[in-house]
Amino acid sequence: MRRAIGVDLGGSHVMAAVVEEDGTIKHRHEVDIVDHQLDAVLKAMRKAITGALDQVEDASIVGIGVGSPGNIDAKTGTIRYSPNFHWTNVPLGERLRAMFDHPVYIANDARCATLGEYTYGVGKGTRNFVLLTLGTGIGGGIISEGTLLLGNAMGAGEFGHHTIRPVDGFVCGCGKIGCFEAQASGTGLMRHALALAPSFPRSTLLDLPREKWGSKMIRKAAAAGDGHGLAAWNRWIDDLAIGLSNIIAFVNPEVIALGGGVSSAGDFLVGAVVPKVEERTTMVPRGTTRIVIASLINDAGAVGAATMAFRGGLTTGAGAP
Repeated sequence: MRRAIGVDLGGSHVMAAVVEEDGTIKHRHEVDIVDHQLDAVLKAMRKAITGALDQVEDASIVGIGVGSPGNIDAKTGTIRYSPNFHWTNVPLGERLRAMFDHPVYIANDARCATLGEYTYGVGKGTRNFVLLTLGTGIGGGIISEGTLLLGNAMGAGEFGHHTIRPVDGFVCGCGKIGCFEAQASGTGLMRHALALAPSFPRSTLLDLPREKWGSKMIRKAAAAGDGHGLAAWNRWIDDLAIGLSNIIAFVNPEVIALGGGVSSAGDFLVGAVVPKVEERTTMVPRGTTRIVIASLINDAGAVGAATMAFRGGLTTGAGAP
């Protein structure tokens, strides 16, 4: 049986998984990343990938696929720009290929996750599909008529950096004001709660030091009816709905799948945002895009990266990579 190694490179850890051709993960190996310098990240990646390779016969591995944050030259594996790691023109592909005998493929992590969710998750069977990952930031990808859109410079799908509140929004990590990511990511939910804190001086959320705040805590407070948590949640839902309705106008997909950490809110999230999206949907017939929770959760990136290795590129198989 053919297998591939799928690698999900994150800001705080790297996960390498042994993935079979049906998308099943058989083994996984995680290593913490303590330093974003290239040599330190490569050391962690080598440990994680080697740990995964040690679990299977080497001859069954067809390649190693890596999903990394940033804009990436797919041919060379060079990270042109990654704000998460503060990298510019970093030769990640070249360095990894010198470490391993297997073919190495590198692409943006969100596009890999989109490929994984489309092939094996809730996107299976659709022709026009969008994945949106709601975590520390917002990433995503677009499937149009069965083909993963990559764009002129591999930048298609950067939903997080379209502007939704240019005047009164939060400052984004990219430097712009009011990006979708700044407003509607998990970090955005915490920023809404912090901005509203002066209006809720007796909020139980303020009993915890700010460094212990998280989006899950605020979401749970909202679900329990806490005034502060609910006010932050509602502002966040408004911003999420703006971005989702824009995506529907841009792409007109059959399905938008919500992944990432914040998607664990499940029906509480979908039930709140869908009516607001419908209100903002005009030129596309309302109700023709379903908004659902992604099914592969945190495995989408590794599964998609392995799929890329199986196919020899970042492609659905319906078009050229």
